[in-house]
Amino acid sequence: MRNEEYLLIPGPTPVVDSIYDALAEETRAHTDPRFVSRFKKAIERTKRILNTDGEVILVAGSGTLVMEMALVNAVAPGERVLVISHGHFGDRFTKLAQAFGFEFDVLQSEWGRQVSRDDLAQQLKKHTYKAVTVTHVDTSTGVKADLDDFIPLIKQHGALAIVDGVCATTALPEDMQYDYAGEGTSIDIVLTGSQKAIGAPPGVGIIAFSKKAVAARRAMERVPAYYADIENWIPIMEDPSKYFATPPVNMIYAVEEGLKIVEDEGLEQRYIRHEAYGKAVRAALRVYGMEPLADEGDAAPTLSCIRYPEGTDDASFRAALAEKGIILAGALAHLAGKAFRIGHMGNTTPEILESAIRKIGETLQEQGTEADVEKAAEAFREEVGALQTK
Repeated sequence: MRNEEYLLIPGPTPVVDSIYDALAEETRAHTDPRFVSRFKKAIERTKRILNTDGEVILVAGSGTLVMEMALVNAVAPGERVLVISHGHFGDRFTKLAQAFGFEFDVLQSEWGRQVSRDDLAQQLKKHTYKAVTVTHVDTSTGVKADLDDFIPLIKQHGALAIVDGVCATTALPEDMQYDYAGEGTSIDIVLTGSQKAIGAPPGVGIIAFSKKAVAARRAMERVPAYYADIENWIPIMEDPSKYFATPPVNMIYAVEEGLKIVEDEGLEQRYIRHEAYGKAVRAALRVYGMEPLADEGDAAPTLSCIRYPEGTDDASFRAALAEKGIILAGALAHLAGKAFRIGHMGNTTPEILESAIRKIGETLQEQGTEADVEKAAEAFREEVGALQTK
């Protein structure tokens, strides 16, 4: 990689040279047949990766935009949504629901823990929900949702299952034709962004709708949106030579290359690799007395929220690491100053992550905290080796 720093925040993530090369290609008209061909490839790759029987849409925008697209195209004003929240970004669905006049309830876990299956089962009995949102990995806490537990319950109660895959897609399974508990128990909507596990720069929102989810939109006469209305986008995705709004031409090149990298590696190998990286990073940091917020059973393979040892100053610690070329993210809300977040997804490698582990230890030493760098590096290598040979 020609990156001067290792960007190990929860996103954007490190970008490899072939994606930079794609991004730097000549900008062409959005109706140019050469661009149209690349756009079609990006759409086709997305459909294969998510295995949807419906529609996929790639638009200029962030993960928040496609969160909005998911809700406004599935739920009508006055209908009720259940938000399953494992942190700050799960909570964002409540603000979207408020903005569009949807009734909503929130099932919220303690930060660092997952909502229990029993609590979800009880909540689903209280109301009729049009849709239930599940953040597959919450970027604020590093907690993953157990879709094997959640999706069957959601579908049993007749709701649409909306999965926010912003910090999970291509690192955790999100097969939209997989039936979790018999026919008709699959995910209805998956949304994500270009800049996390896919490994491209930020700028493209990606959302997939099952046939059932598309039918839910078409059952509504109108939605409170224009740019976010999928009825305006589906004809473009079916024939990208048509025009609705100008696509981000060079970013489509980059995303198409990122998705090619995903397919070339293979999804199953990619899931194993991400699991290995997550466990290895957390095992290494525990050597320094840095405890993950999430228990290992709830911890995500894509990023970790890590508590500092006693006496560590967040700002000076991350600033010192940045001078060494390692960029970490601060924690959010009540954890600000008490923890940091480290991404280990997308195009990261064992070499990048071990380098980060070593520099974290060296920085702790420089700031007066004992840290056994070699022991931490050894713990990292052992975990990576054990899990990647599964």
